[in-house]
Amino acid sequence: MVRGMSFVLAVWRESEPISRAVARERYLHVDTPVLKERFPDEEVSGGLIRIQVERADEVSRAVFAFARDEGLVCYDPQRDLVHNREPLGAYPGIQLHTGDGMVVIDPDLGLVHDVLGTMSAQNPFVALVAFGRHFMQVSPDEQGGFEVEFKEGGSIRAARVPGLTDVRACFLSYASGDRSFLNAYDWA
Repeated sequence: MVRGMSFVLAVWRESEPISRAVARERYLHVDTPVLKERFPDEEVSGGLIRIQVERADEVSRAVFAFARDEGLVCYDPQRDLVHNREPLGAYPGIQLHTGDGMVVIDPDLGLVHDVLGTMSAQNPFVALVAFGRHFMQVSPDEQGGFEVEFKEGGSIRAARVPGLTDVRACFLSYASGDRSFLNAYDWA
């Protein structure tokens, strides 16, 4: 029996990347037998794993990694985010961090796109980090736009980006190894 607060992740196999809408339709009807074997200390039912809040960071990172290693989709219904296997960016081992505590290693580009739309008072930033090399981080600013920071080679540059569409373009360009975003804004 589940005690205290918890949240659910769903894990299952798909032949190709799926949208959040498809994940919403399918997640309650999935079955992933190996999930119980891999996470014996958690409450598992079919393809759903219920995680206690006090273990959320540790277990969710393990579930995301398990799904990636096994070629599975992972859906987070609380955030309405789907973690597909592909397409991946240009930097193996890159980490996606959010202000509400989500950490995903090797996030697919669709997840990067979608998670940027979740910024709020409860999730005040999103960052992509290639540890020891470079990173990009964004947070909403007080004028209704966004402040994007980019660090590479020891220097941090910042730019004001007017809208979420532009932020997504910067992040997807960065994640894909394309530095054209540096020419699109005034970086200081």
